Amino acid sequence: ARFHGNPRSGRWELVGPRPPLAAMFADGTAPGADVQSLWRSARSARCEAKSCQTGRISTAETAVQSHTSRDAGVQTDQSKDAVQDFQQEVQVDYTSLLSFLQRVEGAVIKELNKNWKSRAFDGFEVNWTDQNETVLCLHTLSYPEAQDQNLQVTSVSWNATGSVVACSYGRLDGGDWSTEKSYVCTWNLDRRGLNPQRPDLVVDVPSSVMCLAFHPSQPSLIAGGLFGGELVVWDTSRTEDPVIWRTGMTDDTHTDPVYQVNWLPDAKHRNHARLLSVSTDGKILVWREERDGRLALAEGFAMVAQQIPRSTQLKKFAWGEAAVGVTSLSFSHFDPRVFVVGVEGGYSLKCSTAAETLALHRAGSSVPLRAPAELAFSPHGGPVYSVSCSPFHRQVLNLFLSCGTDGQVHLHSMLQTQPLVSLQLSKKYLFCVRWSPVRPLVFAAASGEGNCNKCFCFVGDVHLFDFGKSSQKPAVSIKQAAGECPVYCLEFNIKQTRLLAAGDATGTVKVWQLSSDFTEQGPREMNRLEQLASEITD
Repeated sequence: ARFHGNPRSGRWELVGPRPPLAAMFADGTAPGADVQSLWRSARSARCEAKSCQTGRISTAETAVQSHTSRDAGVQTDQSKDAVQDFQQEVQVDYTSLLSFLQRVEGAVIKELNKNWKSRAFDGFEVNWTDQNETVLCLHTLSYPEAQDQNLQVTSVSWNATGSVVACSYGRLDGGDWSTEKSYVCTWNLDRRGLNPQRPDLVVDVPSSVMCLAFHPSQPSLIAGGLFGGELVVWDTSRTEDPVIWRTGMTDDTHTDPVYQVNWLPDAKHRNHARLLSVSTDGKILVWREERDGRLALAEGFAMVAQQIPRSTQLKKFAWGEAAVGVTSLSFSHFDPRVFVVGVEGGYSLKCSTAAETLALHRAGSSVPLRAPAELAFSPHGGPVYSVSCSPFHRQVLNLFLSCGTDGQVHLHSMLQTQPLVSLQLSKKYLFCVRWSPVRPLVFAAASGEGNCNKCFCFVGDVHLFDFGKSSQKPAVSIKQAAGECPVYCLEFNIKQTRLLAAGDATGTVKVWQLSSDFTEQGPREMNRLEQLASEITD
């Protein structure tokens, strides 16, 4: 038997032994057998379904542009004929030029020498830059609590760096000066986020502060004079208790308000400084610091009417026998022993720390007081409120300025009693005058009068005077206070010379930025001031 397969049907059939030929063609049937094919199922078993994706794709958007630019210009080529014409025009006959220069050399040198020696343009200067006459208000500073008490700015001062301005609050008119609380405030103008109505430091003081002065080299030390006659020194770097020295109330303390304080170098101790105070009790006192926080009296002077020299060139006046109230003081910049004081009687007095004559005064001082007055100058028509010595002029003349209630500014030489110039700068009081630290011909004055609590107020001004422009009227007059109240004090900034601070009766300090006209010194400016003084003297 054998199998017979049918490839089309996939079936196999079992057949028996081959029959005889005849039988081979006989009909017959045989049972079939089926065999299941496995090739399809085996193929499908090897198929698997899979899925996949790429890793996370990060995207970013950027924009670019060119950071450089370039301009280019084109034009048609120049013709050959034009080039030849141009070349012909720039040709120089150097031989002839040299011959010409040699012929005129003597005459040109002669004329140059004449111009060099000529005085035709004396007093004139070349203006290489555009001048700006504008004076701008950079800051308007105030302490609202002091303004609520109607306190006035009695004094302003710049620290050694020129970045911090301080002011003292008190009263220069009516009110209970002795018991009214007052303040000392400071603002750092270089600080970011400066708040004009929020000082960086506020020191509460039990009585009116009449004057103050920063230490000349230590930026955090500031001295103040009180209405009661006491001196106090504060360290602004100490937040809890800034008071480091004070005089206290002793027999040596002033009996009247202190109207000016000055720092003096100590000849014996270079690292220390002494304080000088001026009061209307007629005393000029010098204080030294002690380790226990006290200011002890080192030396002193007393202005007594009987010991003030009389001058035959002055009108007769009654000196009396009382003490002469001192309102202001300024030291000479050429002789540290010489200083000028202004007094309530309207006079300016030349004084010396080298004086040896003892003053006639009542006993009680721990050190002997001396009489410093050497010369009395022609008086103002009222009390002298401020004096200022020139920081520039030569020792030959020793110029100084004085101002008072008569509205006049006197330009004086310490060599003669009569003023060189009398300027009617204002019809109002002049409370302060200061010589510019950078311009020999420029000074500033503060004016105004009236009571701001009443209706008869007058305008308070800051006057900037330039002798180079006029010897009779201010170059600029600035309206300081919107409330038309007087300006009591002003100070130039020695470090940042374009800044000028002024305080007024409204309790406001304004910082003015001066233009180049008031801050840039001309090449012959000192000579012009000397010439002006010499002409008037002759």
